Amino acid sequence: MARVTVEDCVLKIPNRFELVMLAGQRARDISSGGQLTVDRDNDKNPVVALREIAEETVNLDSLMNSVVQGLQKHVEVDEPEDDEIDSAAHELAFDAGPRVLDEDLAEDGLSIQDEATDLENEPGGLDEE
Repeated sequence: MARVTVEDCVLKIPNRFELVMLAGQRARDISSGGQLTVDRDNDKNPVVALREIAEETVNLDSLMNSVVQGLQKHVEVDEPEDDEIDSAAHELAFDAGPRVLDEDLAEDGLSIQDEATDLENEPGGLDEE
């Protein structure tokens, strides 16, 4: 019975690869509880899927969309462009950095210049490597 069903399906979907993909997707849908559009007649899910395709009782476009979505690995997400991210990160780095350093040094009674001078004068400071 399956051979006759495949020959009927090839008239509807000439590309055999596409037919296999669509019938496989429909068989998986049936296995996961999808409603049958033809009588089962003691047939297995792949044969039922082929019979549904041959009798055109399923929407082939929605079936094709299911196949494509099932094979997709990357999902498009609306994210800001790289330029926006880079400029925001740049602003944060330059805005937060010196203020934090100034506030920390101010608590110790020092300035940025004093701290740089202290580092130069320490053994292993800025001048030595």
